[in-house]
Amino acid sequence: MVEYMNYVVKNGMIIDVENGRSFLGSIEIKETKIRKVYQSNDPLPEGVSVIDAQGKYIIPGLLDMHCHIQERFAPHFLASGVTTVRNTAGNVYMLENLIHAPIDAPSPTVYAADRMIDGTPGLWGPTSFGNFVTDDPVEARKEVRRQVGAGAKFIKVYGWANREVMHAAVDEAKKFEVEVSCDLIHSKDLNALDAAQIGVTWFEHASGFAQAIYPGWYPSADQTEWSHINWDTPDENKIQELCQQMIHYNVKLCPTLVVTDQVEQSPDYWYPKNNITKSLEKNNILIEHWRNMSEQIDLLNEQVGKLNKFTKKIAKTYFDLGGTVVTGTDTPALIWTIPGMALHRELELFVEIGLTEMEALQAATIKAARSINLGAVGAIKEGNIADIIILNNNPLEDIKHTKDIHRVIKGGKVFSLEEILTHVPSEDYMEQQFSEFQRKWETDEYL
Repeated sequence: MVEYMNYVVKNGMIIDVENGRSFLGSIEIKETKIRKVYQSNDPLPEGVSVIDAQGKYIIPGLLDMHCHIQERFAPHFLASGVTTVRNTAGNVYMLENLIHAPIDAPSPTVYAADRMIDGTPGLWGPTSFGNFVTDDPVEARKEVRRQVGAGAKFIKVYGWANREVMHAAVDEAKKFEVEVSCDLIHSKDLNALDAAQIGVTWFEHASGFAQAIYPGWYPSADQTEWSHINWDTPDENKIQELCQQMIHYNVKLCPTLVVTDQVEQSPDYWYPKNNITKSLEKNNILIEHWRNMSEQIDLLNEQVGKLNKFTKKIAKTYFDLGGTVVTGTDTPALIWTIPGMALHRELELFVEIGLTEMEALQAATIKAARSINLGAVGAIKEGNIADIIILNNNPLEDIKHTKDIHRVIKGGKVFSLEEILTHVPSEDYMEQQFSEFQRKWETDEYL
């Protein structure tokens, strides 16, 4: 493991996602940042350590733009080359150790929302540390202010929030210059176009688009009256028309294709055998949860799996129109959304729907970083944070090569995958952490 120092990653094929090209070169790293990028014939600094990257391919650290991270599987994200995550709802106080970790910690940088704002009765139950349930716009404004004060980077509104609450949350968030994200998968009353007109910026899972095209439809509705919809061959004219309307509002899509794809493909879901999945199995992290969820596969298919091809068509259409479409996984939602590794499947799915390998990489790096105004990550350039992945094979030839990782550099520190996975916390530690969080939450120490 390389501690803070001045060193050079030498003679690798650097994939420049910012300019859409690749070239043979070297990268000088000083402490936490990229000091200089060298072309192949440039003289390199003398007297510094060298990491030989000959025959390797170098890409920026990846961004998972929709997940629900926890300490217990945070190292699995980094071991997969995911150096930054956008945590779309949870509780910022539960993530304090990750949010405030050193830049070179063996876990990804966390850009987090706080608990989701939902309407009554609350899809995930009544108000708790993970969700805030209200139909009162005044209470929604108070909750937005509380979340911003707690350190939330954006606000998440859930599918049962009414129009007044959504409008209040957006209006209050604007006062603090933070964006509002929505998950409208289960929405009965509001659709994507409604939310865009209100001022919501982010659309998770490309949700609410189905409700806009098929007014009155939602996943838990009686599906017999919607049997005429052919979800496998979506109405491309209606999708094109809706996406053109959404472009007008400059919204951003995180389609999380892997979530619906894993459901639809089950029992033949995507599951790589590697050090990441071995670690999850060894520590029984999420494995039992996914197995239990898989027992409900018929219900999952009826409610979300059947939207797989529809969501893919939305994502590709919006991308072709010039809209912002970025990679995310919703880990650990539904089934087999493997921490870190699921993002590699998302990249594969982006290519399957018609993006080039470079375009898919850009959606997981430079475009993802820019979409949330993270100017110092997402590209290999001078002055950026040294979040870098060294790959054994060329991802521009086959996007599947992104998961063939030689080394991960996080904030300037070089890790092997095995070193990162030694930091998986014990179950006893996690229980102690959660008990302490509960004690503080229940005694209002956080408020």
